[in-house]
Amino acid sequence: MRAELRNLALILVLGLPLGVTIAGFGGYSLARLALAPVNRMAARARLITAERLSDRLPIDHPDDELGRLATVFNQTLGRLEASFEQMRRFTADVSHELRTPLTAIRSVGEVGLREPRDAQKYRAIIGSMLEEADRLSALVDRLLTLSRAESGQAKLSVEVVDLRELAEDVVSYLGVLAEEKGQAVTVEATGKPRGLGDRVVLRQSLINLVDNAIKYTPAGGRIRIGVADTPAGPSVTVSDSGPGIAPEVRTRIFDRYERGRHAPDDDIGGSGLGLAIAKWAVEVNGGQLSLESTAEAGSTFRITLPSALATAGAKG
Repeated sequence: MRAELRNLALILVLGLPLGVTIAGFGGYSLARLALAPVNRMAARARLITAERLSDRLPIDHPDDELGRLATVFNQTLGRLEASFEQMRRFTADVSHELRTPLTAIRSVGEVGLREPRDAQKYRAIIGSMLEEADRLSALVDRLLTLSRAESGQAKLSVEVVDLRELAEDVVSYLGVLAEEKGQAVTVEATGKPRGLGDRVVLRQSLINLVDNAIKYTPAGGRIRIGVADTPAGPSVTVSDSGPGIAPEVRTRIFDRYERGRHAPDDDIGGSGLGLAIAKWAVEVNGGQLSLESTAEAGSTFRITLPSALATAGAKG
C-alpha cells in the first residue's frame, strides 16, 4: 500500500504540472483558433481609411456572433462610404456650378473697366454685379437643397415656371459670354409653355446646357433655344453648331466627368460635371433631360417637364 501511495504521489507530482501545461497549451490554441477571425477583422479594420471605405471586414461564418458583428460593421462602413461620396459630389458640384457665375461677374467687371464711364453707368455695372452675387448665394443654397433632396432629406419648391421667360433670363445672363466669341444666341418660343418645378434649380440646369453650348461652339457660331409644348410635356431644347457628340460616348454623355466632345481649338477646359448636374437637377424636379440628336456638326439637348396645365386640370 505504501508503494502504491508513493507511486500515486509520484504520478501526481509529475503528471499534474504536465497536465496543466498540456491543458494550458490546448486552451491557448483553442482560444487563438476561436479568436482568429477577430484578429483578421482587426487587421483589416486598421487598414480602412477615408480613401478605402469600399473595403469590408472578412466574414468566415456569417451565422455566428462574430459573423453578425462583422456584418453590422460592414453595413456601417457602407453608410459611411455613401456619406463621403455624397460629400465629395456636393463639393465637386459646388466648385463646378460657381465657375459660371463668377466668370459672368468677372466679365461684367472687365467690360466696365475697358473705358471711362459716368457715375450712372458705373452704378448700373455694380448693381448688375451685386445682382449676380445674390444669385450666386441663392445658387449655393439651392445646391445644398438639391443635395439633400437627392438623399431624401428635403423637398424642392414646386411652382409654375414660364419656360420662355426662363430661357430669355438665361440668355440675358450668359449673353456677355456669347458676345466675347461673336456667337448668336436666340430664343424661339411657340405658345406659352409652362412647367412645374423649382425655378432656381431648373434655371441652373438650363444655364449648364447653354454654357456648354457656348463653350463648345466655335466663334461666330449659332445657338438656338427652342421652347414649346410637346405631347410629352412642355420642353426646352438647346441646339448648337459645335462639333457634336462623339458616337462612342453618346450613351454615357450624362455620366460624371465624361467629356464627349472637343472644341475646334482644343483648349476648352471643363470637369465633365455640367451635363451630369443638369440631368440630376431636371430629374429631381420630375422631368427628363435627353440628348435629342447628334449630327456631325452640332447637338441638341431637350428638357421635358411636368405640365402645369395638366396638373391644374387634374385638380379641377
